[in-house]
Amino acid sequence: MEDRILIVNQNELVGTHKQEKEPYEYFKYKVTSPNDFDQCCIAVYEIPPMKSSYPYHYHIANIEAFYIISGEGILKTPDGDKIIKEGDFIICPPSENGAHKITNTSNNENLKYIDFDTTNSPDVLYYPDSDKTGIKIHNKPNTVFKNENEASYYDGE
Repeated sequence: MEDRILIVNQNELVGTHKQEKEPYEYFKYKVTSPNDFDQCCIAVYEIPPMKSSYPYHYHIANIEAFYIISGEGILKTPDGDKIIKEGDFIICPPSENGAHKITNTSNNENLKYIDFDTTNSPDVLYYPDSDKTGIKIHNKPNTVFKNENEASYYDGE
C-alpha cells in the first residue's frame, strides 16, 4: 500500500480494452491499482458509441462515484433512466437504491468518465436484470452465481 502522495498524469496511463460480450465494451485506464490503496480505487473509463461499461448492478458494501469528463449517455437507475453529460457527478450508494448502468448513447463519440470506488472487502453485488449475485474480495477475481441455484443452509450437509 502507498504511504506517500501519488501524482499521476493522464498521459502516463496505459489502457486496457475489454469487449467480451455485446453490448459491453470499454477502455480502462487505472489511476490507482488495487494494490496501491486499500480503501479506494480510481480509474478513467472510455465507453465507445452505443456501448455500456458493465451490466446493471448494485453493491452492498461499496460506494461508486463517477465524474463525466466528456460525452453524454444514459444512467439506468431504480427510478428510471437519467441523462448524464459532461460535468455531472454521480454517486451510487451501497444498496439497491444505488443500482446503476452507464450507457453511451452517442453514435460517434466516446463517453469518458472517472470512476472512484471504495474497496470494502468482501463486497456483494446484485445484478437485477440477470438475477445473479457476485462476490468480490479485494485483489481477487469476482465470483458470480445465478440466483436460481440458491441452496438451503443445510443443503449437502
